[in-house]
Amino acid sequence: MYLTYFKGQWAEGNVPLFGAMDHSVWLGSSVFDGARAIRGQLPDLRLHLQRVIHSAERLGLQCPLTVDEMEALVREGVGKFPLDAELYVRPLVFGAEGFLVPVPEKSGFALTLFDAPMPPFTGFSACLSSLCRPDASMAPTDAKASALYANTTRAIREASARGFDNAVVVDSDGNVGEFATSNLFLVTPEGKVVTPVPNGTFLAGITRARVIGLLAEAGVAVEERSVHPDELLTALEIFNTGNYGKVTPCIRYEGRTLAIGPVATLARERYLAFSGAA
Repeated sequence: MYLTYFKGQWAEGNVPLFGAMDHSVWLGSSVFDGARAIRGQLPDLRLHLQRVIHSAERLGLQCPLTVDEMEALVREGVGKFPLDAELYVRPLVFGAEGFLVPVPEKSGFALTLFDAPMPPFTGFSACLSSLCRPDASMAPTDAKASALYANTTRAIREASARGFDNAVVVDSDGNVGEFATSNLFLVTPEGKVVTPVPNGTFLAGITRARVIGLLAEAGVAVEERSVHPDELLTALEIFNTGNYGKVTPCIRYEGRTLAIGPVATLARERYLAFSGAA
């Protein structure tokens, strides 16, 4: 089920939003964010809504709604689904008018909610991509910009052709940035929990920050530092954080099979308890 709020009303299905001359269609000026509704719970919703406003500003757009207005719409929309629904919540801001530069005050807005069951905690496979994340001098890496996802899909297509579900993408210095679709964590042979330090090439996600905090509360420190790709070849655990699956283990990296380890399990349990979805 798809439910979209656009121009003052809710509608089901794949609601048309754009015209052939809209700036977003022609020149890619759109941003979005992804939040979750998990059986009525909306973890970190306002942080996601604040980020879509920030992302819009970074692309020269202007979100027409405030955080409070968007939150009210999200809660209204969630109420139209069954109580046990697990939903993806996607606010979208897009350029409508302008030639090369979008006209900020003419930005459009749509909010879509759709069924997206939480994936099982069974894991995914990944390989090292030949592609790089752009840095801040090349692309709007400080925004959740739709245009960035062309590189994401290239990395996933490459991984899929090799028989993997996802890809690890490096930054322009050759260090690990993130998975193509989510932030990355690993556990070293010494038992340290590590995640790549934010360096302007990837979004340090809202779920990433939440998991770091929840692990700290459980007595598990997470070290943020540069990570060389070779470290993944000896890691005891590799897992991701992101809005779609929250915490998901990587159970095969390149030629290695990995167990679903205690740190990823703890992170998942702590997150679900925090969200009220446990």
